[in-house]
Amino acid sequence: MIKTATFAVMHFSIAFSVAWALTGSPVVGGLVALVEPAVNTVAFYFHEKIWKRIERVRASHSEQFSAVM
Repeated sequence: MIKTATFAVMHFSIAFSVAWALTGSPVVGGLVALVEPAVNTVAFYFHEKIWKRIERVRASHSEQFSAVM
């Protein structure tokens, strides 16, 4: 859990720093640092769902191919 927490702090810090450097606004930097991880979390959820479906299809095709041999 400590590793996850330190990664979250690092991610927030980098997002904030980059957005602040690009915009010159600490408010925009803070908003980006809060919103970006939330959006990434949702995107990751769907990314995982898609990959699990791909893995199931590959496994199914592999089983079908093995049954033919």
